[in-house]
Amino acid sequence: MLRSLRRGARTDTAQQTTRATHPVPAATADRTATASRVHAFNRFEIKYLVPEERAEDLRNELRRHMDQDAHSGPSGYPVTSVYYDSPHLTFYWEKIEGLRFRRKLRIRHYGTSDDLGPESMVFVEIKQRVNRVTQKRRVVLPYRDALRLCSAEGDEPCGEAAGRERGFLQEVATLVGELDLRPTVTTAYQREAWVGRDADLGLRVTLDHRLRGRDRDFHLSSESLNRLTLPPRLAVLEIKANERVPAWVTDLTARMNLDIVRISKYCQSVQAFGLAPRSVMHAADEVDALLQDPVTSDADDTPNRKGALTP
Repeated sequence: MLRSLRRGARTDTAQQTTRATHPVPAATADRTATASRVHAFNRFEIKYLVPEERAEDLRNELRRHMDQDAHSGPSGYPVTSVYYDSPHLTFYWEKIEGLRFRRKLRIRHYGTSDDLGPESMVFVEIKQRVNRVTQKRRVVLPYRDALRLCSAEGDEPCGEAAGRERGFLQEVATLVGELDLRPTVTTAYQREAWVGRDADLGLRVTLDHRLRGRDRDFHLSSESLNRLTLPPRLAVLEIKANERVPAWVTDLTARMNLDIVRISKYCQSVQAFGLAPRSVMHAADEVDALLQDPVTSDADDTPNRKGALTP
């Protein structure tokens, strides 16, 4: 029998607005520690847009300094996420307006939908930004339990949970209840990943191709087709470092004439489906010009027997 973790869920608009700019009380420093199935990461993240015709040059350079991620394989691996937000898109606007503290809640699956069933393990994640540092906390749960945890009822997963794990589960349930969170968009892409070696052990680099998503049918194994949310000629390069970005990385991006961009896969999906406009405070920049290509149906992605997206 599942027990509800929901405590005093309220959806008053004024209360939601206040909470949107401040951490939920449950998010105490103690709960950012790694314990049991909860994993925590604090790191700096830098993003670039990479033309696909330059991707092979980039790979060759990365192979000189880094090792391929053990899960990456020759063509990478699929990543699919369902993002939760309030009816007023609280998390979206936190990002667009550049708040020093902002966050997202998502359920993430690595692999195709052929691999996904009620007992398949997925990640429930809270990703937040505090000034320039990205903090990610996540717990691995069976997909069935992840959906229940992030539902309006906030049901606790079955089985025993350690103290900090239980604290994280409570935080997720409280966040869902207080902000009236619900599935808003999905994102999907094919990811290549590399990890640092020797002095760069804290370094991780990812290259994400064919960004796409949908604004309905939020089950991760849905057969619904996705739409491109970024022109297919562009990939997203992310540099993730614990403390510093190695000099060879900055030299590489300079040689390839890559410019740092502030792009959110979640926000791209929200905007692609017209769920919200850009903020009136947003100043146009070179990224906006790159993103002028019309978003079209992702007809090149053929679903497999369960609707999984092909690379």
